[in-house]
Amino acid sequence: MELIEKVVERENLIQALKRVRENKGAPGVDGMTVDELVPYLRTHWPRLKQELLDNRYRPQPVRAVEIPKPQGGIRLLGIPCVVDRFIQQAILQALTPLFEPLFSQFSFGYRPGKNSQMAVQAGFAYAKEGYDWVVDLDVEKFFDRVNHDILMSRVYRRVKDKRLLKLIRVFLKTGIMRGGVLQPREEGTPQGSPLSPLLSNVYLDDLDKELTKRGLKFCRYADDCNVYVKSKANGETVMSSLKRFLWKRLKLKLNEKKSEVARPWKKSFLGHTMTQTKSRLVVSPQSVKRAKEKMKGLFRKGRGQHLGQVIKEVNQFSRGWVAYFKLANQWSVYEELDGWTRRRFRWLLWRQWKRKRIRIKKLMALGLDKDTALLWGLKNRGPWWHSKQSHLNSTVTSAWLHNQGLLSFLGMHRRLAVSS
Repeated sequence: MELIEKVVERENLIQALKRVRENKGAPGVDGMTVDELVPYLRTHWPRLKQELLDNRYRPQPVRAVEIPKPQGGIRLLGIPCVVDRFIQQAILQALTPLFEPLFSQFSFGYRPGKNSQMAVQAGFAYAKEGYDWVVDLDVEKFFDRVNHDILMSRVYRRVKDKRLLKLIRVFLKTGIMRGGVLQPREEGTPQGSPLSPLLSNVYLDDLDKELTKRGLKFCRYADDCNVYVKSKANGETVMSSLKRFLWKRLKLKLNEKKSEVARPWKKSFLGHTMTQTKSRLVVSPQSVKRAKEKMKGLFRKGRGQHLGQVIKEVNQFSRGWVAYFKLANQWSVYEELDGWTRRRFRWLLWRQWKRKRIRIKKLMALGLDKDTALLWGLKNRGPWWHSKQSHLNSTVTSAWLHNQGLLSFLGMHRRLAVSS
């Protein structure tokens, strides 16, 4: 049986469908939602299957979505249509067993049984062993610059099925719809595609093998790679040689502004950093800033929502954030975020209580006497100013917000620490 036939096997397709439905995601250029996929496949799958087997299947263009980067600039995501996501997921499941055993143990991104916390722990362990200079490799626009010929030559090492090879290349070359204009793609693999994570690891496996051959300590998560050495001079030598290697072998360039040799406690790796004494992992200041920016968006959106809905959305974010940073032993950050979040809820409530008479009424309902409620309710100051004053701190307390359902960053972190 050839590999393309394994792709369209019933059990593989059932698993692919399950995964696509779990991942949900936005519609592609055809507007089809995940919920509409099953009815569509009931009618059209026999035709699609035959097209795949006959090498006649042609994906639809990828929908471009621009996402602001935390450090500035734009990240371009490519959202395939739901049917193409389903087919790519089926291909991914057939390819993973072929490539997974070949990958480095120090590659942690998008792999079964591995995650970002493992990468962070590996880097932390290297630093504690005395490899306390880090060569931070920042590949310039990696997902946009993947060379298709180089990538396909790496795929060919394990995949000999010509039909599947041609299908993968067709997916790579599928154009991207941006601003109503279809743009051809001669390089790159779109972020947002189920196949892209595996293909990125296939592409960068040459880098992993080169680092291993040189006996270097490293950890890589997708295109985010740190190499740990014992001196700055050694780090600069490694940086220079890897810059040449990446261009010569993979046609990739380093971002000169972001790639550097530095102490690991002065750098952020996957949102984490460490204390200068190398005694513990902590959350990077940039990650705290990004968390606040994300929540600001939820609060701005929540001005016209019921308080319970805003709390639900903030809780959803904070649960994921605390779980991601569970290795960071830094209670002060969780306390800071708790205090900031409570103040944001006070700001939100003051915005929602638009009229002075409503503000006075609400403050009295929360326990203030009439004179005090009048004093504060009639002040012509902005909501952010009011959010820090005693009339809201004494009424919209942490206990009151907890009773409304708000979860505590610190409380969740403590529970995770105990359970682990």
